[in-house]
Amino acid sequence: QVQLVESGGGLVQAGGSLRLSCAASRNIFSINTMGWYRQAPGKQRELVAVITRVGITNYADSMKGRFTISRDYAKNTVYLQMNSLKPEDTAVYYCYALLGQDYWGQGTQVTVSS
Repeated sequence: QVQLVESGGGLVQAGGSLRLSCAASRNIFSINTMGWYRQAPGKQRELVAVITRVGITNYADSMKGRFTISRDYAKNTVYLQMNSLKPEDTAVYYCYALLGQDYWGQGTQVTVSS
């Protein structure tokens, strides 16, 4: 099992940046895949970015070049650096982990004003 706690969300103007953090309750090297999903009001949850244990990353097309996923093994934390934010990036961002089954954090709100 793993518990995931997100932080770093908030309100930012369009064109700005935010860095989200996801702290895991166990050694993240033992986790197959970690990443971020988001859900906007009235929409389905969608992939933002994931990173595998061996470092392979995958981004949604609309995030490529703007968002970067990374991890810090010493802190058992995965990050999402978000640059050039747009109003359509407004959503609740969820941390995700695959460890035999899917695990989710509680979510952190990101609001981008125009």
